[in-house]
Amino acid sequence: MRELLAAEARRFANTVVWSWAGWSAAWATEKTLRQWTVVNVLSAALAFTLHLTATERALILALGILVLAAELMNTGLEEVVDYISKAQDPRAKRAKDCASAAVALTAIAGGVAWLVVLVG
Repeated sequence: MRELLAAEARRFANTVVWSWAGWSAAWATEKTLRQWTVVNVLSAALAFTLHLTATERALILALGILVLAAELMNTGLEEVVDYISKAQDPRAKRAKDCASAAVALTAIAGGVAWLVVLVG
């Protein structure tokens, strides 16, 4: 049992290290990740400043984190597409555009949540 727990702890530690490496690499190269992070910090500050329910606050914070996750997935997909080939290909463009659209839709969801919370 102790060996199993130690193995799981090592696996978790590796996951943390790899996740931090991914965040750091994206942070260093992706201006949009830095921009979305600033938007999230401002959004979180507003969510904690306004009189919101715990559910409303959780929704706003969770959607902000999902925007960052979508941006990281977009960055990963762009990196893979560029690694495979630098040649212009309509399928590569569609893949990148779809990943970008996923970020946009996630951001829109966050905006809609803010709109509903503030107006509703």
